[in-house]
Amino acid sequence: MAVPQKHENMPSSTSIIGQDIPSIFSDFDLYLFGQGKNYRIYEKMGAHPRIVNDVPGVHFAVWAPNAQAVSVIGDFNGWNRGANPMYVRHHELGIWECFVPGLQVGAKYKYAIYSRYNNYFTEKADPYGFACELRPQTASIVADITQHQWQDELWMQQRAGRQQFSSPISIYEVHLGSWRLVPERHQKGAVEEDRFMTYRELAHALASYVKDIGFTHIELLPITEYPYDGSWGYQVTGYYAPTSRYGTPEDFQYFVDYLHQQGIGVFLDWVPSHFPKDGHGLNYFDGTHLYEYADPRKGEHKQWGTLVFDYGRSEVRDFLIANALYWLREYHIDGLRVDAVASMIYLDYMRPQGEWVANRYGGREHLEAIEFLRQLNEAVYAEEPGTVTMAEESTSWPLVSRPTYVGGLGFTFKWNMGWMHDMLEYMELDPIYRRYHHNYITFSLMYAYSENFILPLSHDEVVHLKKSLLSKMPGDLWQKFANLRAFYGYMWGHPGKKLLFMGGEFGQWHEWNYKESLDWHLLAPPSDPHHAQLRNFVGDLNALYQQEPAFSELDIEPAGFIWIDPHDSDNSVVSFMRRSKDEDDTLVFVCNFTPVLRYGYRLGVPNPGEYYELINSDATQYGGSGVVNTQPMPSGPIYWQSCPHSILLTLPPLATVILKRRPQETIEEEIEEEDIENES
Repeated sequence: MAVPQKHENMPSSTSIIGQDIPSIFSDFDLYLFGQGKNYRIYEKMGAHPRIVNDVPGVHFAVWAPNAQAVSVIGDFNGWNRGANPMYVRHHELGIWECFVPGLQVGAKYKYAIYSRYNNYFTEKADPYGFACELRPQTASIVADITQHQWQDELWMQQRAGRQQFSSPISIYEVHLGSWRLVPERHQKGAVEEDRFMTYRELAHALASYVKDIGFTHIELLPITEYPYDGSWGYQVTGYYAPTSRYGTPEDFQYFVDYLHQQGIGVFLDWVPSHFPKDGHGLNYFDGTHLYEYADPRKGEHKQWGTLVFDYGRSEVRDFLIANALYWLREYHIDGLRVDAVASMIYLDYMRPQGEWVANRYGGREHLEAIEFLRQLNEAVYAEEPGTVTMAEESTSWPLVSRPTYVGGLGFTFKWNMGWMHDMLEYMELDPIYRRYHHNYITFSLMYAYSENFILPLSHDEVVHLKKSLLSKMPGDLWQKFANLRAFYGYMWGHPGKKLLFMGGEFGQWHEWNYKESLDWHLLAPPSDPHHAQLRNFVGDLNALYQQEPAFSELDIEPAGFIWIDPHDSDNSVVSFMRRSKDEDDTLVFVCNFTPVLRYGYRLGVPNPGEYYELINSDATQYGGSGVVNTQPMPSGPIYWQSCPHSILLTLPPLATVILKRRPQETIEEEIEEEDIENES
């Protein structure tokens, strides 16, 4: 093997640790790292303030097994490659260490790496760096993430109970950079341009807004450091660093802490499926394909221009799983939504025939990625109980949200992409044609309990010329809003947790644009009041969702949902019940997806009593036409739609109505009490 030529300023030392500084790694640390099971490796890798022999400084450690020499360069040494050489801790694993005395938090740094191969030299940001420079700068920054004083003890104690399968979970999906921009002003007060809100500003503004409309959680598009705004955070270069666009690591800890104090959970989009080719990132890290597969048929997503992690390598699995636990531990994140799972588990994902490599059995399943996901979920539940994982998996892969011991991938929840596509396609139809596509509404109940589902109306559905949710709806202005309210009513009644991307709650007209703020002006006069009324409807739905146990108590059990009539395709009406453990809590949903007002609509109900409206999307306070059932609807012993009793109601146009029963026994008791009072 050819030895690379000596580079100018190349560090000369390759001795074990050197500098008379003891290693920060124990033998057990190294063993676990080599096994892919050192889930606190970030406490040793990267840059850590440390006192050695009474001298404060920073300890650096990096994994670069194919390097001939490594040094730390930064603003503290004039970016001089020879000033601070690193030393090999373990030749086989290739961990390099050094201690720089006098260095403090805030120092900027990179690793200068000289490879054993191809006379290759590069400068890389720290894969385990806790903070990064603001783009377009690319250096890592020494940070101490242990300084924040957490005040969310109550939330952390209650979290497991708030995130059970039976819990109401309603998620507001947010891109922090475009949720709300604020004007940046010169000293003289002239507006220069809009700027991002900081993590601390967002904490207060977002918590107040989310509480007001009743969501239980927010889900953040990735906030791990990324170089290109247009990737929305899905092409990560700093897996351990919250993006500096909105502040420091401690600022982000404050953000999560404050939302928890307000009773709001925080989920994070997490991207272990691929990473970008930016020169300062993970690609070709030490002159070899260290983090990615070497074979481009397995290690590259050409359509995305990104690289695929080598899930078969223990140290890479350790990097990723420790990273997942890092966000759950050090930032108190409540759950991770794992992006692009389908791209991980299929070897031929978006790859033409001849451009992918089969597994050892000749199949298309990515066995190493599957094993990685199982190990990930097992580690999360063992190390951070009470947290959840969610898979964005767009195929019919079985058992995604089933335990690994029965052959599943081990996720808590799976996004129900099939329901989303069917319902959006249905809602975009002119109501006159919906009768021919009635199965779009009903088909999802054929598989609703095959996984633990989340119903997503996510950012992906309101970009790239797909139009906003409101703009997708057919008809005139009134019908567009009515359609969307009816859709939301059906969605909240359907089994599965709920997710709505920001702007959808008030009916933004424009597609989402990551460069622009949401159209908040739509909520203030003289804008059309329908936007504020739609937001009020979503808020009332969320309030009802949390108040009524029938929405969620049996959410993953077939007993929690019963069709009343899924067959009324001629009228484009569906009706069903949601049940809890207490039969008296049963809710009845009736959805009319045509603009036709239906008087005297007979509806089967399971038990005798009076039925009354809990919510009606056609109510005037929501911008509807005001066709509501103001009086209780008594049941009669008329067998209808497979039910022993039935009621007559007025069914409003393009609307969802939710009903609840006052039991016959309760009515009789009240009548008896009234008679006694009258006699006395």
